[in-house]
Amino acid sequence: MKRIIIAVLLLGPLMAMAQNLMTPELLWRLGRVSAAGISKDKKYVVYKVGTPDVVANKSSTKTYMVPVTGGNPIEVNNTDTLLENDRISPDGKYIISSADVRLQNVTGADTYADLPKSNAYIYTSLNYRHWDEWEDGKFSHVFVSPYVNGIAMAGKDIMMGEAFDCPQKPFGGDEDFIWNPDSKHVVYVSKKKTGTAYAVSTNTDLYVYDVEGGFTKNITEDNKGYDVNPAYNSRGDLAWLSMKRDGYEADKQDIIVWDGVTKMNLTQQWDAIHVESFKWSEDNRNIFFIAPVNGTLQLFVVAYPGLTKMLPVMRQLTKGDFDVSGIVGQADNGVIVTRTDMNHATELYNVSTVDGSMVQLTHVNDDIYRTLAMCKTERRFVTTTDHKQMLVWVIYPPGFDKTKKYPSLLYCQGGPQSSLTQFYSMRWNFQLMASNGYIVIAPCRRGMPGFGTLWNEQVSKDWGGQVIKDYLSAIDTISKEPFIDKDRRGCVGASFGGFSVFALAGAHNHRFKSFISHDGIFDFKSMYGTTDEMFFENWEKGGPYWDKTNAVAQRSFGQSPSNFVDKWDTPIMIVQGGKDYRVPIEQGQQAFQAAQLRGIKSKFLYLPDENHWVLHAQNALVWQREFYKWLKETL
Repeated sequence: MKRIIIAVLLLGPLMAMAQNLMTPELLWRLGRVSAAGISKDKKYVVYKVGTPDVVANKSSTKTYMVPVTGGNPIEVNNTDTLLENDRISPDGKYIISSADVRLQNVTGADTYADLPKSNAYIYTSLNYRHWDEWEDGKFSHVFVSPYVNGIAMAGKDIMMGEAFDCPQKPFGGDEDFIWNPDSKHVVYVSKKKTGTAYAVSTNTDLYVYDVEGGFTKNITEDNKGYDVNPAYNSRGDLAWLSMKRDGYEADKQDIIVWDGVTKMNLTQQWDAIHVESFKWSEDNRNIFFIAPVNGTLQLFVVAYPGLTKMLPVMRQLTKGDFDVSGIVGQADNGVIVTRTDMNHATELYNVSTVDGSMVQLTHVNDDIYRTLAMCKTERRFVTTTDHKQMLVWVIYPPGFDKTKKYPSLLYCQGGPQSSLTQFYSMRWNFQLMASNGYIVIAPCRRGMPGFGTLWNEQVSKDWGGQVIKDYLSAIDTISKEPFIDKDRRGCVGASFGGFSVFALAGAHNHRFKSFISHDGIFDFKSMYGTTDEMFFENWEKGGPYWDKTNAVAQRSFGQSPSNFVDKWDTPIMIVQGGKDYRVPIEQGQQAFQAAQLRGIKSKFLYLPDENHWVLHAQNALVWQREFYKWLKETL
C-alpha cells in the first residue's frame, strides 16, 4: 500500500504537467522546422529550425542534420560540403543566380533628373502593385556566370533586358530556374506579359536558354495556363506542374514530363488528383507527389513509362489523419517528407516506399508536447442541401466531456479553392482554438480540392450560393449534438473565409452570436477596382460588373456581402493588413464603417505593416490576444 501511495505521489506532478493547454505565447515558442536537403552521401537530412524571438520581433535559425534512419541531431555550422549546390552546373563550369534589374522609369525622381527628392509614382497600366509591393521598375532576372576556382565571374543576363520576372513575383524562388543535367541549358519560368495583360493572365511558360548559343526557346507555348516548378531527372527528362486554362489559378494541376520530343501528362486520368508538389525518384522511373485527398495531404507515387505506350500507374503511399506537407527527397528505400497534424507542427519523417510506414526523424518540439494536453479531431459527414456528403472536421477541447455544453466556432477556410486538411497554422490554429474551450467545426465545403473537379469548381462564379448553404449545413448538423451550446456559436475566417463571415453575417438567421473576419472581401465592386490579380476576379466573378449583358457576372456581383448589410445584427471584429493588395484596405474599412453606422458592436484591428498574413511575432500575438478577447466578450 505504501508503494502505491509513493507511486501516485510521483506520478502526480507528471500528470499535472501533462494538462498544460496551448496558449498564444506557447505557440510562438514552437520551433519551426524546414528542410534544407539530403546530404550528398544520402545518409543525413539537413534541416533548419527557426525559433521566434518575441522580444526582438524576429526569429533566429540554427541548422542541424539527422540520419535518414533516425538518431540524434547534430548541429551544423556550414552546409557547403554537405549539400549539393544546384546553382552550379553539373560540369562545374557555370553558376546561376538572380538579381533585380531596373528596366523602367516609374518614380518622379527616375523620370525627372532635376527632381531627385520626388517620391511620386507614375503608371500607365495595371500591375502597378502586387501582393504587398508597389512596382518600382525593377525586374528579377537570371544570370549565368563562369565559375572559376569557387568564384563567380561577371554574369550574362539570360533574359536579355526583357521587362519580365524570373523568379516570379511575389513567391518565386530558386525553383524557378534550374540546370539541365547536360550543363548546356537553363530552364526558367516567366510570365512574359506586361501591364494590364499581366494582371489578367496566369499564362506562365517554361523557357530553355542555350548557354553557348545565347538563344531561348519557349517549350510550353501550346499551354495557356500555369507551367511552373520544372525539375530534371538525371537522364534529362523534364517534369513540371501545369494547369490548362488561362486566368484560372485553381485549375486541376497535373504533372507533365517531356523527354525532349514528347510530352506526357502523368496524372490527368485521375479526376480527384490535384498535385501540390513533386520529386523525381533516384532511379528516374517514378515521381513522388503530394495531393489533397479526403481532407488530408498524402504522398503518392506515379510511374513514368518513358517512351513506351504504357499508361502511368499511380499508388497512394501514405494514409492517415495527417498532412504530408512537403517532399525533401529520396534516400535508400525511403522518401524524406515533412508532416503536420492539427496537434503538431512540422517535423521530418522517413516514408517507406514499400508499405508507406513512417519513421519520425526530428523531435524539435517534443519537450513542449509532453506537457501539453492534445485535442481530439474527428471526421464527420454532413448531408448538404443538394444531397451531397460533405466532410467536416470537428476538433474538441482537451478533456472533452460529452455531458457538458461547449461554445463552438464555425471555421471558414480561405482560397476559395484551398484544401482544408490536417495543417498546423501559427495563426489559425485549431489546437489553440480548442484549448480555449471551443469546439471547432471546419467544413470541407464546395471549392476544395481532394473531392473531385466538380466539387472544387462549384464555388467559382457563385460565391454567395451553394458554398454558403454548405456552411449552414455544417453548423446546423453538428449543433444537433447535445454538447453544442446553441446560444454560444461563433463564426471566423480569413480571405475567402473572411468573405464567408461577411456573407453569413447577412444570412445566418440568428445562428451566430459573434463574427471575426480577417482580410475578407466585403464589397465586390470596390474589390474589382482595387485588387492586384485581375485574372482571379474575372474568373471568380465571371466578368466585370459593368457588363450588363453578362448574366453570370451580374449574379455574382449581386452576391456581394455589402448588399446585405441591412440584415447584419451581430457583433463583428474585422482585421485588415495595411499592405494587403490582394484584399485591399478598403474592404475592411467599409465593413467596419457599415457595422458602426448600423450601431452594431464592432472592432477594427488594423495591422499597417502586414500583408495578407501576419508575419511579425508581436503583431501575431496582438492578433491572438485580440481574437480571444473578442470571443470572450461576445461569445
